[in-house]
Amino acid sequence: MRHQERNIIAVILALITLAGAIAAQTGDTAALKAQGKSLVDGQRFTEALPIYEKLAKLAPNDPEVFRNLGFSLLGQAATIENDQAKRSLRVRARESFIKAKDLGDNSLLVKGLIDGIPPDGSGGQGFSDNAEANNEMQKAEAFFASGKLDEAFKAYQDALALDPRCYYAALFSGDVMTQTNRYDEAEKWYQRAILINPFRETAYRYSATPLMRQGKYDQARDRYIESFIVAPYDRLAMSGIAQWAEATKTQLGHPKIDITKTTVGQDGKENTAINVNPGAEDGSIAWIAYSATREAWKKKKFAKTFPNEGVYRHSLVEEADALRSVVSMARSLKPKTLNSQIAMIDKLDREGLLEAYILMAIPDRGIAQDHPGYLRANRDKLRLYVLRYVIGQKNEA
Repeated sequence: MRHQERNIIAVILALITLAGAIAAQTGDTAALKAQGKSLVDGQRFTEALPIYEKLAKLAPNDPEVFRNLGFSLLGQAATIENDQAKRSLRVRARESFIKAKDLGDNSLLVKGLIDGIPPDGSGGQGFSDNAEANNEMQKAEAFFASGKLDEAFKAYQDALALDPRCYYAALFSGDVMTQTNRYDEAEKWYQRAILINPFRETAYRYSATPLMRQGKYDQARDRYIESFIVAPYDRLAMSGIAQWAEATKTQLGHPKIDITKTTVGQDGKENTAINVNPGAEDGSIAWIAYSATREAWKKKKFAKTFPNEGVYRHSLVEEADALRSVVSMARSLKPKTLNSQIAMIDKLDREGLLEAYILMAIPDRGIAQDHPGYLRANRDKLRLYVLRYVIGQKNEA
């Protein structure tokens, strides 16, 4: 009996010891998380790295741990001169972001970081064609990753003095000012970066951060819109306007238009599903014009319109022509009530925003090639489209 009692007591003591160890580990993990987050928030990535490497073992199912581990690895990579070592750290950072995504972090930020780092860890080194300026940028990045913000700012300024067109020197100078809560100064440097290259999205997005912190949501919205229209297919640009929408409880979307889809069967023949409501007298039969117009582009119009391209691609001008042909045919049928989606196409066209809708809402690889040229000539239309239709989903005809 005493032997059984001793066994029971031993088991109880073991359980108490195990519970104490688990509680201690849980406490250690929470304390490490708080310490690590404080260092990451302060841009002290090199100090945060060993903490997150330990946390990756203590909390292997925590997406925030792996996201911050990725940031810390990128910060450490910025301090390394050896190219192979730098690549290795960037590969590990990418793997950490992928792990965070697999664990449930489906944010556009994480997805953008995964997309932005090549699988082999290359890139992230050249800031300027001026070798001396580039060297100063490398020094500045190392200071920034170590939390030495004053030294980083000076090095960014030295780089900018050597290369006044160094976009990232101006951009990251603004970052230093943002990190030290000198928002007016940050704005000056972000504007300098925008002036250097108004067709890069990053400075618009970064400059929205201090505005968001100050509750200047309308101004932040305008910056995020500029970021979005400059790079509508970039997940980081999309994450910016999504962040603003979440903070302001604003619904985002595009007008709902079910474009006719054409698929290729196993026999190689094309099959087109026409969006027609059976028995409807709303002009929806006019969607047959969409397919006919696109077929004409494939046969002759593309070669005539783009004689220097050679190989056919789906283009912005083709898609706009096809959608306009649907409206034209529907109007010619004189329906009692015009189909609401066709009416929306007509409305967008009359407002001069049809091409903007196509580029922002329904691009494919071919159409996306026309974005840079359209942006340079019609930036105001892209901006107006986002303001009028994407924000608040103003889908009424």
